[in-house]
Amino acid sequence: MNKSLCMNKQLLLGAEAIALGALDAGISGVYAYPGTPSTEITEYIQKNSVRREHPVRSAWSANEKTAYEAALGMSYTGKRTLVCMKHVGLNVAADAFINSAITGVNGGLVVAVADDPSMHSSQNEQDSRVYGKFAMVPVVEPASQQELYDATRYGFDLSELVLLPVLLRLTTRLAHSRAGVTGSATRAQNPLNALYAPERFVLMPHNARRQYNNLLSIQERLEELSELSTLNRLIPGAGRTGVLAFGIAFNSVMEVRQAYGLDCPVLKIGHYPLPRKQIEALFNSCDTILVAEEGYPVYEELLRGYFGLQNGKTIKGRLDGTLPRAGELNADSVALALGVTKKEVMAIPKIMVNRPPELCKGCGHRDLYEALNTVMSLHEQHHVFSDIGCYTLGALPPYNAIHTCVDMGASITMAKGAADGGLRPAVAVIGDSTFTHSGMTGLLDAINDHSPLTVIIADNDTTAMTGGQNSSANGSKLQAICLGLGIEEAHLRTIIPLKSHLAENIRILTEEIAWEGVSVVIAVRECIETAARKKRNPAANL
Repeated sequence: MNKSLCMNKQLLLGAEAIALGALDAGISGVYAYPGTPSTEITEYIQKNSVRREHPVRSAWSANEKTAYEAALGMSYTGKRTLVCMKHVGLNVAADAFINSAITGVNGGLVVAVADDPSMHSSQNEQDSRVYGKFAMVPVVEPASQQELYDATRYGFDLSELVLLPVLLRLTTRLAHSRAGVTGSATRAQNPLNALYAPERFVLMPHNARRQYNNLLSIQERLEELSELSTLNRLIPGAGRTGVLAFGIAFNSVMEVRQAYGLDCPVLKIGHYPLPRKQIEALFNSCDTILVAEEGYPVYEELLRGYFGLQNGKTIKGRLDGTLPRAGELNADSVALALGVTKKEVMAIPKIMVNRPPELCKGCGHRDLYEALNTVMSLHEQHHVFSDIGCYTLGALPPYNAIHTCVDMGASITMAKGAADGGLRPAVAVIGDSTFTHSGMTGLLDAINDHSPLTVIIADNDTTAMTGGQNSSANGSKLQAICLGLGIEEAHLRTIIPLKSHLAENIRILTEEIAWEGVSVVIAVRECIETAARKKRNPAANL
């Protein structure tokens, strides 16, 4: 066994603590698509020196579904594998994720999913623990950076013990804050041991039924393991109000407990399935239970229904309004929920006014939207369907150029539906990375249906919104994809979004938007931030 390169304490982001834990757990690969707040997990592995001594596959995947399926394939060979995504990315990977609970795994497979309560950089604040419950797999939810490191290592051991994927859930606040993390000895990578088990991995109905029954049969064992988990522990207290604190919410509870001298017992839970015996013991010793969890009232609902533990006890939390239903918890909201008066709670003064984000100075998207707005102003309808990326900021002043942003790849399919409904012109704006993530199939639908729409691919040669990771397709590769899907060569155009090209860009966009067929305009201009970074440090190009 080799000594870890990181035995000494390091100051790490929560995302980086997961990465270090995975490296020290002996992973052979990480698969991911960039998505805030999960991106730094993969980036740390890509840059870490361990990668050179013990090669770890770490390139970006085209989307979360391909990432998850590749990770499952590596697990099939007996190797330990980490797959990372943000919460909405799990929607994309859901088919593979749910079914992998039926097949089970071979080498350890940990799924690190970063949720985004308060929607700092997301379309919703969905709670990934729901997916864990749905799939009936173990979920670990650490409360600190050190726990993230330890839980990642534990997750791989647990995965190989129960032969299931393990979901590791963190949130933005934990992913993007720093704390000291002490590593431990690095475990060697697993040897190649490909599993030939078609009875497990071929999900034809007769196999799937048997495997599903097996998944059901081991739920009791999973609960027993949760009872023994160090991620679940009781902080004793004499108060008649007890607190069930999950994940990062535990930190707010303990802050309030110390600041106001409260003596409430707190059961910290960081491992699902819930430790029934520990919860029953807390209920038996208290009259009221406050459920503090970051995100949806996932476990509060279980306690009110599945556990059937009310028996005259009062359960409080997000469902009854004791804690706010939306957004992140904080010490003030928890203090009020525990009976601290408003006068006692010191509100933090608002010393800064929020500033909305904006496109970078000199960004090519600015010149693209100037040309597009000029063309669209000539039409009675001004509806432009867009997608998820930094170009989404075109929805804000002074451009006000786009009018929808729903999910990855939706710009093309929504524009197609609008065109099918009679909207003219129907225009979609999508980035190069988003196009290869989930836009190609929508374009194929439009081509097959001969839907009259124009797709503008804003090709800045990177995944810019999440920090400049490599895009799966750009330049001539984008052109080849579009031609291969069936775009007519005459209606596959390229523009350069610069002020010096404004007149030409307006002409090309006008021509393609007027055409009653499917056209693609690729706006090619490298992201200025990525270009500057390359110039400063060419060796940093991954």
